[in-house]
Amino acid sequence: QVQVVESGGGLVQPGGSLRLSCAASGFIVSRATMKWYRQAPGKEHELVASITSNGLPTDYADSVKGRFTISRDNNKNMVYLQMNSLKPEDTAVYYCNAVNIWYNYWGRGTQVTVSS
Repeated sequence: QVQVVESGGGLVQPGGSLRLSCAASGFIVSRATMKWYRQAPGKEHELVASITSNGLPTDYADSVKGRFTISRDNNKNMVYLQMNSLKPEDTAVYYCNAVNIWYNYWGRGTQVTVSS
C-alpha cells in the first residue's frame, strides 16, 4: 500500500515560517526524485522545489529561492520543505510528489495560508 501524506500546513502571519513534512510508505524516497508543488485558486500547478535521489536540491521556483529549502531524511523515509519569510502569495495547497521510471505518486496536499 503506497501512501504519500503531507503535514505541517496551517495559518501563519507574513514573515513567519512553516515546515512541511511528507511521509512516505510503500516505497523508498531515496529511490525517487521528490518534489513539492503548490496550487493557489485560479493559478497553475507550480513546481516549488525538487531533490534528487542523491539528496541534492535540483530546482527551486524563482519566487521561493532564498526562502524555501527542500531536504530529505532517508532513515525516516521523509521529505521536508522549510518555508521562511512567508508571503501572502505563498498561500496555496502544497503537494508532495515522488517520481522515477517506475511510478509517479502524489499526496492529497496540505493547506498553507499566509495572512495577518
